[in-house]
Amino acid sequence: MSTITRFSTASSDPFTDRFATPIPRALRAESAGLTWNDFLERYSPIAGRLRLSAWTVAPRSTGLRDYDATLDIDGRSRSTRVSAPGPIAALSSILYDAGCGVEVLSFHQQSVAEGTATFVYCEHNGRRHWAMAIAADGVESALRAIIAGANILVANQGCRRSA
Repeated sequence: MSTITRFSTASSDPFTDRFATPIPRALRAESAGLTWNDFLERYSPIAGRLRLSAWTVAPRSTGLRDYDATLDIDGRSRSTRVSAPGPIAALSSILYDAGCGVEVLSFHQQSVAEGTATFVYCEHNGRRHWAMAIAADGVESALRAIIAGANILVANQGCRRSA
């Protein structure tokens, strides 16, 4: 009796197929078999209730930075300033203040041909979901991924200010 072993050179997830670089293992298993368009629709939505429409940063002498942002929620703009050690902490604070906070449970970045891909595993009100964004630089990619995660997780819920 002979045994035939077959090795597949193709990956089972669309990101690895497209960029020849692996994604986080849990996301790889979850996205197996999706098309590239289905992958983008599920993990990197373009439209949503939240949109970061402006973002600037100014250094401070204390090691913190001042971040000015405009967050659009359901088409209504909300401008805010927050002091934070980095952009992810700043955006997290802005989202929590708006009642749309997500906790980033896992964060991964890697270089791809288009710039930087960021993968975040987020939680909101006990629900968890992966989100992804690709942008020219790591900061923009991270901000877009977190906004994507918030849009996925708060899609059917109102953003409410925390008590």
